Amino acid sequence: MKSAVRGAMERGAVGAVLGALVLGGGAVACTKGGAQEPRMTPAAAVAAAAKNADAVTSLHYRMKGTVPGAGRVSGEAAMRVKPPAMSMKMTVEDQAVHGPVEIRLVGKAMYVGGGAEAAKEMGGKSWVKFDMATLGMDKRLNSGELGGGRTGQNPAQESTFLTGSKNVKKVGTETVDGVRTTHYKGTLTLADLRASLKGEDRQTRELREKSLKQYEEMGADTITMDMWMDGGNRAKQFRMRSDAAKGPLDMTITFLDFNKPVTVTAPPARDTVDLGDMMKGAAQG
Repeated sequence: MKSAVRGAMERGAVGAVLGALVLGGGAVACTKGGAQEPRMTPAAAVAAAAKNADAVTSLHYRMKGTVPGAGRVSGEAAMRVKPPAMSMKMTVEDQAVHGPVEIRLVGKAMYVGGGAEAAKEMGGKSWVKFDMATLGMDKRLNSGELGGGRTGQNPAQESTFLTGSKNVKKVGTETVDGVRTTHYKGTLTLADLRASLKGEDRQTRELREKSLKQYEEMGADTITMDMWMDGGNRAKQFRMRSDAAKGPLDMTITFLDFNKPVTVTAPPARDTVDLGDMMKGAAQG
C-alpha cells in the first residue's frame, strides 16, 4: 500500500509542477466577433488585454506543449476565482504515467486521481486526498493561486507580461477556434519582466514575482510570446517559448470561455485514500 500511495503522490507531483509552470493567471477571455480595432497600436492593444484581467471570475481553457523537466504535456481545465475551485485533466506524454492525471480543488482539499491504473495499486481506490490545511497551504488559496502554491495559478498571467516587451508587433489576423483574432508577438527578458512590476499593485506584483522565480528555476532568460486577441480586446490564445537551461519551453494556452459557472465536486469517499490518514498509519506502524 505504501508503494501505491507513493506512486499516486508522484503522479500528483507531476501534475502540480506542470500546473505551476504552464499556468500563470491574468487577462483572458474569448468572445465571438471581429478582430481587434486596427487603429490601436500593438502596445496599446496588449495593455488593453491586460486591463481586462480584472473582470475575469472563471476560466475554461486547454493547454498543449513542452515543459522543461517534464516533456510533452496536454490538458484541459476549468477554474473559479472566488471561492477558489479547479478541475484539471492532464496527460504527461514523456513520463511513466498511465493515462491522464486529474486534479480537483474543492474547498481546502486537493484530490489527485490516476484512474484505473491507480485503483489497481490502491485496493480499488483511484483518488488521493491532500488536506491543504495539513500541508500548510490553505492560507494561500486565493484568486492568484487557485491550486494552492504549485498546483495551478489563475491561468494566463503570463499573457499580461507581454506589456513589458519593448518590441511588440502586429503579425496579422488569424482565426482561432472559430474566432477572428489579431496576432501580436514580442520578446522580453527576465529583466524586462522585473521592470514591468513597477507601478503595479501589491497582489499583481507578488504573483508576477512568483512567476519570475519559476522562470529563473527553469533557466529561461529570454521569452518569445505570441498573443491572439479577439474583437473585445481580450486574449483568446497565447504561446510562450524559451530555450531554457533545463530544456525547451513551448506552451500554448487556448481559452474556451470565461465568466461562466464552474462547479467542482469531490470524488466519492469510497474511491478516495486520505493521505493524512495514510501518513498517520505509516507513522504508527
